[in-house]
Amino acid sequence: MTAANPYLMFDGNADEAFAFYKSVFGGEFPVKVRYRDMGGGPPGASREVLDRIAHVALPIGPNNMLMASVAMPGDPHTVGNSFYIALHPESAGEAERIFAALAEGGRVEMPLQRTEWAEKHGQCVDRFGVQWMVSYAGDVQFQPPEG
Repeated sequence: MTAANPYLMFDGNADEAFAFYKSVFGGEFPVKVRYRDMGGGPPGASREVLDRIAHVALPIGPNNMLMASVAMPGDPHTVGNSFYIALHPESAGEAERIFAALAEGGRVEMPLQRTEWAEKHGQCVDRFGVQWMVSYAGDVQFQPPEG
């Protein structure tokens, strides 16, 4: 395992929250991507939805990141349960093993699959109600559009 980081979900106010966290922790955002930067977002999405944060990260210390995105309209969002633990395994095999173990007896929200940002990425809720993201970048080098 290379890292385990908190991943927060917001209901439209990730920009405001991460401006605050930046004022507290300092640093710069190594990545800040909006839904419009990821292939245009969901079909028929409004301008407001496309302007939402799809992913943002802020270093907190030398080995940790605070990360987040904004829930899409209609997705359930409950303050207090609006976070994930984001795991970054060292290999595709480790990602598959960890994801399968965490999902057993729980609920898969997004099957482990290739995405624009990872060779293997999936989301699940374990049998105790803890939300997890497993993301192995592998051969994928996501580069958000400039601008």
